[in-house]
Amino acid sequence: MQDEDIHAVIRVVKQEVRQWPSALLGVLAAESSSPFQILITCILSLRTKDDVTAPAARRLFSLAANPLEMRHLEREVIERAIHPVGFYRTKSNQILDICQRLITVYHGNVPDSIEELLTLNGVGRKTANLVVTIGFGKPGICVDVHVHRICNRWGYIKTQDPDESESVLRKKLPRRYWIHFNDLLVPFGQNLCKPISPHCSSCRLQNNYCASVGVTSFR
Repeated sequence: MQDEDIHAVIRVVKQEVRQWPSALLGVLAAESSSPFQILITCILSLRTKDDVTAPAARRLFSLAANPLEMRHLEREVIERAIHPVGFYRTKSNQILDICQRLITVYHGNVPDSIEELLTLNGVGRKTANLVVTIGFGKPGICVDVHVHRICNRWGYIKTQDPDESESVLRKKLPRRYWIHFNDLLVPFGQNLCKPISPHCSSCRLQNNYCASVGVTSFR
């Protein structure tokens, strides 16, 4: 795949993903403009399927919608609200730690820079980029396993891990695609360009744009 092909590739991906449900964070962002709720939902979503994360987030936000309200909840109450998300006990502690830091350091507000977000307990670059892009509408590239895998599979980048992928994409992906790149590639990766045995035979990118790097079997 040539660098200039990315424009045509994204046009195709945009058309394809219309047939599948949107990525969870995009849905919740449409429901709430609160960076805090987007941040907490990101924490809940780690290693958890969307159909578990969404109702858990809604249960939690029905009890507390901002850091001050959340900080007053008992840890056990948070655990019950977010169960059965993955590592729910650990995440309940992270949520309380995050709320305390937001209150004491940021006056109850969520910071809008990746560097400051990374100081919060449990927040990595994926979550920080999601909060910056979805919560604040600022440029950022959220690179999860789907974005990392697909961009390498296309041959658009050649990297070893998501952090390296983010760094490379910041240099070569046109800026106008940054904010929505993850929203496009997550459903594309969940439904068509799957980790194992992707549906290459029905992919419109297969013949002209995708190098199929690392693909050993496909459908």
